[in-house]
Amino acid sequence: QVQLVESGGGLVQAGGSLRLSCAASGPMFMIRVMGWFRQVPGKQRELVAGITSGVGPATYADSVKGRFTISRDNTKNTVYLQMNSLKPEHTAVYYCAAGPAAYVYWGQGTEVTVSS
Repeated sequence: QVQLVESGGGLVQAGGSLRLSCAASGPMFMIRVMGWFRQVPGKQRELVAGITSGVGPATYADSVKGRFTISRDNTKNTVYLQMNSLKPEHTAVYYCAAGPAAYVYWGQGTEVTVSS
């Protein structure tokens, strides 16, 4: 069973930065894609960024392009989300997700709060 554990969330002032980490454990051959989603109350969970284990480019939601960067360290089975120039509208619970093609494994979520 694949397990994902996020860390790095917290409270930050607008304009600040945070780096989220997600460590995966278990049968890593079942993971090809890893990504970050976010959810705010009353809204659907949305994909923020995704990355594969292969050579393909990372994908980003239009709202975070140029501001957030996803990266992956396969030697540590960890995916990161560097978030810069944060705004209050980035406040959400951020979830790590992974899977062979679709996102089928989920972390417990980490809260990010951006104060104005």
